[in-house]
Amino acid sequence: MLNPVWLNTFATVATSQSFTDADRQLGLRQSSVSEHIRRLEESVGRQLLVRDTHSLALTADGEAMLVHARVILEAMAHAQSQFDSPRLRGRVRLGSSDDLALGPLPSVLAAFRDTPDVELEITIGMTGRLYQLVDAGELDLAVGKRRLGDARGTRLFNGRLEWLAKEDTVVDTSLPLILVAEPSVTRGVVLDALAMVGSSWQMVCTSSSHVGCIAAARGGLGLTVRSHFLAGRGLAPPVNRAELPELPEVEFIAFGAKHLSRPAETLLQLLQNSDLRGDWYGK
Repeated sequence: MLNPVWLNTFATVATSQSFTDADRQLGLRQSSVSEHIRRLEESVGRQLLVRDTHSLALTADGEAMLVHARVILEAMAHAQSQFDSPRLRGRVRLGSSDDLALGPLPSVLAAFRDTPDVELEITIGMTGRLYQLVDAGELDLAVGKRRLGDARGTRLFNGRLEWLAKEDTVVDTSLPLILVAEPSVTRGVVLDALAMVGSSWQMVCTSSSHVGCIAAARGGLGLTVRSHFLAGRGLAPPVNRAELPELPEVEFIAFGAKHLSRPAETLLQLLQNSDLRGDWYGK
């Protein structure tokens, strides 16, 4: 049987390549460290280290054992951490913009399923509305968008915005726009981009959600904008896409109340440390 104490001693010696350094790190006498290594070698029937008065090296079996030791010690540390922490209980009120909810958010929420005593309450809305709900104390935390340069929230990743319309659409010089209603970061970014280049546009449809905008675009009503990770079945960039203004990136962020419960703080940490950071590509 592989004793985890012996494995920890062996991994420390192998990493530091010095019994003296390992003694210091482990707070043990050198005789104890040597005894741990001897008993580990006896338990597996293999020589793991070759040492003399000046050097120390791993044998081939020692290199293999080091791989296994690190995996075993890491698994034990994770298990200990889980059972050392108090069980989370309570409710988390999470707000999300609908593009994130339809995109990468489910992969993060899947990690939260290991907290069965926590009730998750999700509200979908425009980021501007989510700000209001957090400030009013009606949400614990939220994920949404902000324009580049805005300060509120913690950045998760940058996202591209894309022009989309029904397949094979050629748009006129006066762009027929389908956008989400105010307050909307996406709407503001698009209209600002058009104003910067003096483009002409006409609002043909306004929706309370990106899902509604996509439905209207699929029906051929006009041109919409969506985050690059949203499903776009039935939509494509206009045929004359090169004639349209470039859209800037937006930052996707997490933000919350000043004082979070432990379950809410845990979910916020999951968001900040998750695959949402960096480039995310929808499947």
